[in-house]
Amino acid sequence: MRVITGTARGRRLKELEGMETRPTTSRVKEGLFNILQFELEGRKVLDLFAGTGQLGIEALSRGASYAVFVDRRPDAVKIIKENLTATQLIDHARVVSGDSMEYLTGLREKFDIIFLDPPYAAGLLEPALAHISKFDILSPHGIIVAESPADRTLPALAEPYAIDRTYRYGKIGLTVYRRSTQRKNEENDQ
Repeated sequence: MRVITGTARGRRLKELEGMETRPTTSRVKEGLFNILQFELEGRKVLDLFAGTGQLGIEALSRGASYAVFVDRRPDAVKIIKENLTATQLIDHARVVSGDSMEYLTGLREKFDIIFLDPPYAAGLLEPALAHISKFDILSPHGIIVAESPADRTLPALAEPYAIDRTYRYGKIGLTVYRRSTQRKNEENDQ
């Protein structure tokens, strides 16, 4: 597993042992960052269910200004910190050890891009999307990228969130949600 491009291009990232963490494949990661290529510069990123931190690290390498990584596993938190140090991106990051859902409920900051890639069998993707929508932690024009099995249809979210597009990479699907500012603008017109 390597950083594809940017300031940390080619750097090898450490991986977690065992089958609990399923890293995003190179093909999917490349597709994901092709989708976001013009959306990363200067953005604040949340890598929820971070695992090795590869998605947030790739975003930082490509110009995101700051990233928060959240994972409940102590070994994952250790690997994320090691990967951030190896890529010299540690100064642009914060690593949170704890439950991702609890983190969302206590959150007081907004993000421009949120990566959601929980273990497929854990049943956490839909609740995480609901929490993000409920607590409205995505900045105006922000983006959520959710990874899931390709045969799974993810739910629509309440306004101002909407599914922008879905992509399929073999057995893996990416669903891109965007937050619009339309509702706030309509309220201001009244």
